[in-house]
Amino acid sequence: QVQLLESGGGLVQAGGSLRLSCAASGDTFSNYAMGWFRQAPGKEREFVAATSRSVGNTYYADFVKGRFIISRDNAKNTGYLQMNSLKPEDTAVYYCAARWVNTIWALFSTIGEYEHWGQGTQVTVSS
Repeated sequence: QVQLLESGGGLVQAGGSLRLSCAASGDTFSNYAMGWFRQAPGKEREFVAATSRSVGNTYYADFVKGRFIISRDNAKNTGYLQMNSLKPEDTAVYYCAARWVNTIWALFSTIGEYEHWGQGTQVTVSS
């Protein structure tokens, strides 16, 4: 089964950008749909973005539309979340998740639909 490792988090000023990476190992990454979630202190984990096995199908939470871009490079076994125009309310631990799927266009937006999770990377946006 796949293992996931996030990186790229850090401290950034409001209006800045970060790119998170999710490195997959242990299985063929292209067989997995993937998503990004986040959890702020005292809040529940929430959906951010998702992509199918093929990056041609993506889906975003309303609060990141136009600011964040999810992508993947299956040849590098890596997924990405480009975060632009960051706001203090984007401060959270960001998690990538993956689910094995035999349908190339399927994607998922709820926590329970994902089988595999990374350990998370902290993103802090200062005002």
